[in-house]
Amino acid sequence: MPTIVFDVNETLLDMSALDPLFADAFGDKSVRRIWFSQLLQSAFAGGVIGAYHRFDQLARASLEMTARKRGVALDDERKRRILAGVASLPIHGDVASGLTMLREAGFKLAILTNSTQGMIDAQLAHNHIAEHFDLVLSTDALACYKPDPRTYAYVCERLGVDPAETMMVAAHDWDVTGAMRAGMRGAFVARHGTALNPLDPPPEFVEPSIRAIAERLIASSAGAPVT
Repeated sequence: MPTIVFDVNETLLDMSALDPLFADAFGDKSVRRIWFSQLLQSAFAGGVIGAYHRFDQLARASLEMTARKRGVALDDERKRRILAGVASLPIHGDVASGLTMLREAGFKLAILTNSTQGMIDAQLAHNHIAEHFDLVLSTDALACYKPDPRTYAYVCERLGVDPAETMMVAAHDWDVTGAMRAGMRGAFVARHGTALNPLDPPPEFVEPSIRAIAERLIASSAGAPVT
């Protein structure tokens, strides 16, 4: 029975809750995806060139970059609302039941996120799901971001398990692939707007929800055929 490690933003949390704030600030709710892509790009580029900044700092900087690129004069209050909204993102509708199923089936659950420790603690508290997890880790402790191999080694070390005994669950193909390359098993949450890179090896499970992945894991651990 593997230890299950979850990503957070987009995987557990529904970032579309920020859409009304982006519609107000930019006149277009789809800018939320553009901003988050810029945030990830900045995080990954920083890792390549050896320039680390905390995820919350990158979130603000990426918001300002997105506004400049679109020619929008973004006032401080709208910035504050968007960034504060990240701390109170709701979970996807399938998350609570999926986590409950896994805990009741005896799985050990953990979190590995690029968000700061303070941010993830606030998000879990807001959604009342902290009790599901045996370990909650931020990559900020290492001053690097997933999919850096050190991050996956870190969570396995803290859990006291071999990478082959863990499974990374994420709605980001680069996160699942990074974990698999580090020796972990992988499960992809194929939420709307996500896709796997066809150049990478496929993960063990591809399902549209945490609950569906939980059902597959429970069936697999019970010895049922996995289809």
